[in-house]
Amino acid sequence: MPDKETIERAHRDAAQGKSASTQAGEFVREEMHHIREGKHGARSPKQAIAIGLSKARRAGVKLGAPGRGKASAATRRKAKKDLRRGRSRRRPSARRSRAVRGALRREPRSSASRKALAKQAHRAAMRRGRRARSAQPARRRGRARRASPRRRERAPRPQRARRLRTPWY
Repeated sequence: MPDKETIERAHRDAAQGKSASTQAGEFVREEMHHIREGKHGARSPKQAIAIGLSKARRAGVKLGAPGRGKASAATRRKAKKDLRRGRSRRRPSARRSRAVRGALRREPRSSASRKALAKQAHRAAMRRGRRARSAQPARRRGRARRASPRRRERAPRPQRARRLRTPWY
């Protein structure tokens, strides 16, 4: 069960019109905090993020399941199940919760370290394209390239004769 403050922060993000992934980020942040304070561990930073996203979906954040090709079939199935759980109100099984908590307690705490998270962020960035990694948003990038209507037409530059280069070897 997520903390009350986390749910409030996510609600505040939703009220401000922020995206579902931003709202879900609050739950991921909470999960990292739990691991760092020693409440439980995680096998990897990826698992810690997955737990946070699962909690967000179950709390009612409208974060869709990943598309085909983005995640495994099992992951997509689990995400859909979490979304359904977020819409309905059903008491979680105490036995299952205890078993999951016990399993996570045996996992390492180093998965939420700065080094591990930096490594995960770098890997995720490398999976995305060069454009998605750049700090400049696509909207501004496109606008900067477009010619201004006020700019007067310039005469085309004369073509220079290209010199053929001989190989250096």
